[in-house]
Amino acid sequence: MNLIALDSAPDVALPNWLQACLVTENQQAGDLSGDALICKAFNFAYSLHQGQYRASGDPYIAHPVAVAGLLRDLGGSAAMIAAGFLHDIIEDTDITPEQLAEEFGVEVQQLVEGVTKLSKFNFSSKTEQQAENFRRMFLAMAQDIRVIVVKLADRLHNMRTLQYLSAERQRRIAKETRDVFAPLASRLGIWRFKWELEDLSFKYLEPDAYRQMQQLVAEKRTIREEQVNEAIATLKAQLKQIGLKHCEITGRPKHLYSIYQKMARQRKEFEEIYDIAAIRVIVETNDECYRALAIVHDCFRPVPGRFKDYIGLPKPNHYQSLHTIVIGMGGRPLEVQLRTLEMHHVAEFGIAAHWKYKETGNSLANQWTEGDKTWLRQLIDWQNDLKDSQEYLDGIKDNLFDSEVYVFTPQGDVMSLTQGATTIDFAYRIHTEVGNHCAGARVNARMVPLSTPLKNGDIVEILTQKNAHPSLDWLDFATTPSARNRIRQWYKRSHRDQNILRGRELLEKELGKSGFDALLKSAPMQAVAERCNYQAVDDLLAGLGYGEVTLNLVVNRLRDIIKAQHPEPIQQTPPLPTASDTSAQRMVSTTKPSDSPILGVEGLVYHLAGCCSPVPGERIIGAVTLGSRGISIHRQGCVNVENVPGDRLIPVSWNHSSPSGGRAQTYPVEIQMEVIDRVGVLKDILIHLTDNRINVRNAQVKTFPGQTALIDLCIDIRDAEQLEQTFAQIKKITDVLNLRRRSQGEGD
Repeated sequence: MNLIALDSAPDVALPNWLQACLVTENQQAGDLSGDALICKAFNFAYSLHQGQYRASGDPYIAHPVAVAGLLRDLGGSAAMIAAGFLHDIIEDTDITPEQLAEEFGVEVQQLVEGVTKLSKFNFSSKTEQQAENFRRMFLAMAQDIRVIVVKLADRLHNMRTLQYLSAERQRRIAKETRDVFAPLASRLGIWRFKWELEDLSFKYLEPDAYRQMQQLVAEKRTIREEQVNEAIATLKAQLKQIGLKHCEITGRPKHLYSIYQKMARQRKEFEEIYDIAAIRVIVETNDECYRALAIVHDCFRPVPGRFKDYIGLPKPNHYQSLHTIVIGMGGRPLEVQLRTLEMHHVAEFGIAAHWKYKETGNSLANQWTEGDKTWLRQLIDWQNDLKDSQEYLDGIKDNLFDSEVYVFTPQGDVMSLTQGATTIDFAYRIHTEVGNHCAGARVNARMVPLSTPLKNGDIVEILTQKNAHPSLDWLDFATTPSARNRIRQWYKRSHRDQNILRGRELLEKELGKSGFDALLKSAPMQAVAERCNYQAVDDLLAGLGYGEVTLNLVVNRLRDIIKAQHPEPIQQTPPLPTASDTSAQRMVSTTKPSDSPILGVEGLVYHLAGCCSPVPGERIIGAVTLGSRGISIHRQGCVNVENVPGDRLIPVSWNHSSPSGGRAQTYPVEIQMEVIDRVGVLKDILIHLTDNRINVRNAQVKTFPGQTALIDLCIDIRDAEQLEQTFAQIKKITDVLNLRRRSQGEGD
């Protein structure tokens, strides 16, 4: 392996630690340990990224070098630092995972693959791509938690250089960072990453507020530093008197985003926020923390109710410290934090302290257990429950944000929930089945309503019954999106058999009865189910039955799979037209095929059947009527043409080159939704349709006491593609449980 000469790349600024590594390392053949692995990874990345440049104009290798440096500062292993150099190799070069494993071993290859985005794959929307990226990343994290640490280092350096991208990309990346990656850093306890990710996101998402906060903090800095320094001097003298000579006391400024959040949350002006800065006292033992706390309260008057003991009750990310608010110099409140050096390492490095300080022999190596991955396993479990990409992303964000309420199970385990969470949120946090079978709750040994908000220190016991099931009323007081989604999902699946039957009927009408049973058991249909994220064909039919997937999507994917297996297409699908004519009206075709919206009925009277309301892009067939209405155009598989004799059926197709294409005409399509019965649900649906330029001809709502409601809509649609997009938009509304296409005049 030939090393890159340091003077061969003058345009690349290499950090001192890497230069020293390259100069001193004597690599031997097959040596993949320590500095040898790091040097080989740098050389490999350098050679493959040559000729590539970042938006800033810098050589691309500057980014992997920066990411590797961040991982080294966190105490990452040689494999992690190597993954930092190589994290973009699979995505941006022709190197395959197999080649990477051959060069660097399986450990490095798995770390790099876990970080690699899915940009080389095709998705129907940015939301679906983003959701699939996170699904893959969390699966990789479950195998090796170091994956997310590499990803966080990658994201942090990208945020540091975000100014070179367009304003639209800046906002999109900053929003994703604030909503997902900063909370992930908090979950893992990596504070030094968290605060910088939040501040950088704040800078691009709310630039005016960011500049205002900078100015306000700078204006008061001198006075604040004088007050803090005076308080530090007082504490040092008092702590020395009681024999705590080996302690460190420093002032710590709060970062801008946390100040801004507190102002917004408490609706206060900047001058009313007291903990713009804090004093941190670092001592040697837990006992000294409490002794120092007594001195703090002797020197300064404590503010009642503002003491928190995170040593006795650590946060879920293992953060430990004593927090107290006292009245400091000048009569201004001042926050004081007290912790040991080991606690400080955990607060700064989080899970990375496990690697950075494990050689010292302290207890950090034993702190991060499998129990810390409960939230991660829950995110992975949701992948089987939440097929909708937007729902999954919302669930991720809810589960990652900092928790503010800590309650106990009867066994003494600590559970963290968001502020305002109720006992039903607690039940679903334990397990989906506990929530689905919840029949009551006890808080501090007393029976309480399920709507009871929980407080810090509550001991919560959930009572379950085998025959109990969720109630729609729970949606009125379930506060976490995860619990609300579980309740809705139960209603979607509670009538699984009926949904499977409905999905089967829809598919059979579209594909025809001939050979349908055999098709359901075939390998292509199983492949369709897997491509739609279902394990079995019955799951796919159930999803089709309650509107989780559309009929067009299933049919198109089945057709694609069959075509791939048979070079000569079984059936050609007519091309999509660019326009349509009003359905359910009598029309006379011209003699010129190029002028007719439908091919195969030239010179004949025809109309579009109201029973199935075909739209351009769907396979159609003509049926000669017995009356005076000429040819009736139906969707293939329509129940009303199943018994029509073959001699009365006419092959027809849409004409994509019809001159009527410029008129952008539409077709009426009737749809029915089963929704949660609440005030404003129809309005939300109509707003979604209006935003997507969908005209609603009429709407009808049917309500049933204590049950879900039905909404029937007649909408104007251009073609099958627009219909599928419209279904996808409506399904994003969380109160919509089922969605299906109706036939005109169909009864309930």
